Amino acid sequence: MTFENLHLNKRAAYMGIGLIWLFHISGLIGITLGCQDWFVTKTVLNLSLVAIIFLLLFPVNTKQKVSIAGLFFMVGFGIEWVGVHHDFLFGAYEYGENFGAKFFDVPWLIGVNWMLLTFVTGALADKYISSFWFKVAFGAFLMVFLDFFMEVTAPIFDFWIWEEGSAPLRNYITWFGVAFVLHFVFQKNRIKGNTTLALHIYLAQLVFFVYFYVYHQS
Repeated sequence: MTFENLHLNKRAAYMGIGLIWLFHISGLIGITLGCQDWFVTKTVLNLSLVAIIFLLLFPVNTKQKVSIAGLFFMVGFGIEWVGVHHDFLFGAYEYGENFGAKFFDVPWLIGVNWMLLTFVTGALADKYISSFWFKVAFGAFLMVFLDFFMEVTAPIFDFWIWEEGSAPLRNYITWFGVAFVLHFVFQKNRIKGNTTLALHIYLAQLVFFVYFYVYHQS
């Protein structure tokens, strides 16, 4: 890679990171100021743009990465289909109207979200952890940690709704189990990419959902 190409790639990555933070901070401020309906209905656009930025700049640009990304999408979508139609996995829940178009009651974007979060947390685990099994476990933990904060906000934003009113313990157990398997595949295939971009995607989502977790708890 030439110096010019490297410089362009870095500049594109910084622009992508800036856009990701712009999307999330704008939503955070707008919802806080009372424009929840307008901003929450743009969730599909937000997540789609973040996914495109990730695919282009991580990047997912080899047959191996594309295949793994496709696998994660299908597994994520499939496990959610089972979860929605059979309560024994996550608990009894259903998707609302703000997570986009659905196929058999499951939003297409939920598969994208599983893929995105696995790649992002897998890249972070690979960077900061040395042991293979600790990488797998830490990546799965990062996904469940983020999901914990998402679960409080999701019903309020009409992403998904729990029959019990809140996520049961088995939701987190299942999340960790599925994430553990996906991270095993990720680390076994030694996927590499832009960890700085991955870190900012994770932190932007974490800041957004932690903020609203605290906001709705107060």
